[in-house]
Amino acid sequence: MTMPRHNGTHFLDVALAHEKCKDYFLFRSEIYLGDGMRTTLYFMGIAYCFIGLSAITDRFFRSMENVVKQTRKVVVIDPLTKVETVKYEKVWNYTIADIALLAFGTSFPQISLATIDAIRNLGSLYAGGLGPGTLVGSAAFDLFPIHAVCVVVPKAGELKKISDIGVWLVELFWSFWAYIWLYIILKVWTPNVVTLLESILTVLQFGLLLLNAYAQDMRWPYLSLPFSRSERPEEWVPEEVSPRKNESLREDSFDFSQVADYEDRNIVDIFSIHADNEAVQLSGPSYQSLPPDEVAESIAEQALRSVKADDVSFLSLWKQQFVDAVMFEHKKLEGIFLRSVRFTWYLLLLPWRVMFAFVPPYRIAHGWIAFICSLLFISGIAYIVTKFTDMISCVTGINPYVIAFTVLAAGTSWPDLVASKIAAERQTTADSAIANITCSNSVNIYVGIGIPWLINTTYNYFAYHEPLRIESAEGLSFSLLVYFCTSVGCISVLVLRRLVFGAELGGPRLWAWISCGFFMFLWLIFVTLSSLKVSGLL
Repeated sequence: MTMPRHNGTHFLDVALAHEKCKDYFLFRSEIYLGDGMRTTLYFMGIAYCFIGLSAITDRFFRSMENVVKQTRKVVVIDPLTKVETVKYEKVWNYTIADIALLAFGTSFPQISLATIDAIRNLGSLYAGGLGPGTLVGSAAFDLFPIHAVCVVVPKAGELKKISDIGVWLVELFWSFWAYIWLYIILKVWTPNVVTLLESILTVLQFGLLLLNAYAQDMRWPYLSLPFSRSERPEEWVPEEVSPRKNESLREDSFDFSQVADYEDRNIVDIFSIHADNEAVQLSGPSYQSLPPDEVAESIAEQALRSVKADDVSFLSLWKQQFVDAVMFEHKKLEGIFLRSVRFTWYLLLLPWRVMFAFVPPYRIAHGWIAFICSLLFISGIAYIVTKFTDMISCVTGINPYVIAFTVLAAGTSWPDLVASKIAAERQTTADSAIANITCSNSVNIYVGIGIPWLINTTYNYFAYHEPLRIESAEGLSFSLLVYFCTSVGCISVLVLRRLVFGAELGGPRLWAWISCGFFMFLWLIFVTLSSLKVSGLL
């Protein structure tokens, strides 16, 4: 059997190729453009992919909302009065949903990019540095800039604290341990190589995280920390009152726009999965015996029955998605400049919006079909990003690892930023805003690096009986040390804010901005030191 060519001199090859990069992205004529022009165009291509990523992220979140809001009906009969009580319980535990759906979903761009990078390197004894670099850089972006944004999002003087310290500590432990474990693999256990056993253990620890977090949430004896949970409000996200809420849906006044409007109203906020379960008694066909989401569904079903089946169907809703995709909305009081800006942005988004309209409506199958289709689109965008990164590295000679933990990490972490910002704005507590950060960082290692390494190590084990070599192990290990030291400073500030102000987010405006500045300063330290190390200047 022929052994694969060792590509340990990959970075030297990149430097030599920089003399005359003959690779091209779409057209061979690209090689006749100047290096500066090519670099600019490729960076613009990556930026446009990130715009597409933000567009599909919105549809992905809506599908995820439909998945997590699903409830099951439980009928309890009182043994004395024989009165039947119907209780609607959510199918998803909110802590598991935070980790398995929210954190996993917002980290999926990085995960898919790392997986694509691993598949491209099948047949090589060396792992690519693009995936691990993006994931470690994403962890730093999640921890520092996203905390910086969330701490100033609440209104002046408003305080938002973590209500379940026990669950947060469990998530925080597994987040820190993930990066300690990665350092052990790279520098202690089997330096500069990854074995099949190590990759298997990395992936299995994601299951241990889920189990430990669930045990803490359910307060299992001997398996949970002795921390009480603060009282939660009945609704974590206040329900927005619709002006049509009390309108009757008569056959002669019903039109398709009402169904389309229901399509949006029926999708709750991505963090309303934390709403308490509703328990009601059977009292006839009244809507009062149903939870809010069942009330909306019952009203919509009544409306749908009042018109012909040919007029309103899922195909009609799907068609409406294309209509909405090409529709340009503007306000009558907008000035010419503002309208021009909005129209320019509309034109930039138009190709993405039309493409993503092919994702089925998220009301089908509780949102699962739209959920999976959204992930496929995200994977496609991630593949294009890897191609652009290859071209930039080829043309400029910049180390791909530097591009990974700076540009790619920031761009692919945009869904994390959006999710945490929404949570910090609309929730009455800081649980999901901060949990999304810590859980995403855990997912980055256990799944984002674990799965790609499992693919590569399994292939190498059976094909060559060789472990997987890490050509960027030195730079990756250094980045892990810098990340660990700076993350201690970040968590220390959160703890200090809890002790002084009584909450991790918000508080006095001046101190919120000081905290924001400190978090950004820590991120600049990480990026600067890591870049200098990889470039050989440190």
